[in-house]
Amino acid sequence: MPDTTRYLQAYDDQLRTDAETPSAIGVTMLGPLRLVTFAGGRGFVTYRDLGGSDAESIRGLVGEALEHFRADPEIDRVEWKSRGHDHAPGLHDALVAHGFTPGEPESIMIGPLAALCEVGDVPAGVTVRRVTTEADVRAMSAMVDEAFGEAVDARQADALLSRLARDDGMELWVAEVDGRMVSGGRLEPVPGTDFVGIWGGATLEAYRHRGIYRALTAARARSAVALGKTLVHSDSTDDSRPILERSGLVKVSTTTPYDWTR
Repeated sequence: MPDTTRYLQAYDDQLRTDAETPSAIGVTMLGPLRLVTFAGGRGFVTYRDLGGSDAESIRGLVGEALEHFRADPEIDRVEWKSRGHDHAPGLHDALVAHGFTPGEPESIMIGPLAALCEVGDVPAGVTVRRVTTEADVRAMSAMVDEAFGEAVDARQADALLSRLARDDGMELWVAEVDGRMVSGGRLEPVPGTDFVGIWGGATLEAYRHRGIYRALTAARARSAVALGKTLVHSDSTDDSRPILERSGLVKVSTTTPYDWTR
């Protein structure tokens, strides 16, 4: 079996379950859909597959899912996570018709975790470390918002702090230059699977292309190996995908987020 096929099967079988959302504060099943509520007013829709649904059935599922989240006044935004390899007739049109906006597609990357451990040494003048204190987590969250070109959202930091308090396995890592946080990302061990996820990687524009993100990736990978994980997955932008490809990860599919805001 080719690596791509084997990895995609492992992705569908091991990750598209409750293991995908360890930080959920609530999960409701709607047919094949998992309607997930996260801290900070965020809803999320995911599924193993759509169970062979036709376009009419999918339109109904989209409408019912949105009504579920509309009924909760705390939810002000919802992400529907689609995958390029799913059989989902009419999904794009149904989501758009219900007010969802498609984001940029990202590559689903999977490969051996050990390869990432040597992806890059820490550049001179850069410090890479794990963060746990409230002040550090809030500083990291604000820096990541800035790197993505978004307004600072304190609710994101609140959600991260809530997860750290629950000790669900998530690790937060940053890279610093002269004491300033310039890059950061999460490590997400997936309980009961071979996988760890590397998420949220972002570097301030002025500090890109210096090897900082590679060093941050390697540090997270070494931490995951120490936990006994063997495979890594990541939804990667065009900026980070080449780094992962050079380390032996392969693109198995694509994922496109569709976002709705109240």
